[in-house]
Formats: sequence, structure tokens, C-alpha cells
Amino acid sequence: MNNDISNLKFTIKLAKESVNSGNHPFGAILIGPKGETLLTSGNTFQEDKGVGHAEANVARAASRQYSPEFLQNCTLITSVEPCCMCAGTIYWAGIGHVVFGLTEKRLATLTGDNPENLTLDLACRDVFDAGQRKVEVRGPYPELESEIAADHIGFW
Repeated sequence: MNNDISNLKFTIKLAKESVNSGNHPFGAILIGPKGETLLTSGNTFQEDKGVGHAEANVARAASRQYSPEFLQNCTLITSVEPCCMCAGTIYWAGIGHVVFGLTEKRLATLTGDNPENLTLDLACRDVFDAGQRKVEVRGPYPELESEIAADHIGFW
């Protein structure tokens, strides 16, 4: 769990890079069973519009490169809680663990009714709990909330 904080800080860096490239402030990474970084992605709104979420980008790439058996022992780490679309993509890819910094509910207070990020009031845990395969979730991390939120304040 100590690595969660350092990995989350890396996703915050990816989120900043996303903004610098004209995209939305989100970042995600896939960590392998031995703690190695396997994949990274920021948001790709400019290319993919509403479906270019960082978590979905990582999960789709992971499903093309690794087996579900391998991914069950991997962790997807993301700056903001996966939305239901991303949670579904993570689930179907077979990724076994998720770590997030900021909740979807808190994100909704930052994005308001911006048409580029109309959040859904559905926690990722609820999506995963509806499945047949277990996905372990850790988060939010309140000690990082202000740092993550800072990228969203004024963006939306």
C-alpha cells in the first residue's frame, strides 16, 4: 500500500501531461505482479472524444497484450475513480486490483455539468460487485485529494 501513494503521484503527473497535450486531466498505469510498470496512459479526449478515458485506454491495451490469468494479479492505478465505463472495461480485461485517488462523487463537484465529462453517480465498487469475478479496490486517498483536484479546478 505504500507504493499506492507513489504510483498515484505518477498518475497525477500523467494527468498533467494529458492537459498539456490538449486532453482531460486523468492518468492511469498498470502495475505488474512484481511491482513493475507495464502500461501507462493519459486521457485521449482529442482523439477518442468521450471514450478516451485513461483507465479504459490502459485496460484495452492490457487485454491485447496479456492473458486474463496474468492480469488478475495486476493493479490498475488511476488518479480518479474509474467511471462505470472504465470499471466495466477493467472487469472484462480481467484486471484484479484497482487503486484510485479521488472519488467519482468528488469529481462531479469539480466538473459540474460540463458536457465533456457528465459523470455518472455509480461507484466502481458497485460495478465490480455486480460481476462474477472479484476485483479488489483501494481508494480514495484523502491525502492526495487536493493535489488531484487542483488539476480539475478551473479546467472544466
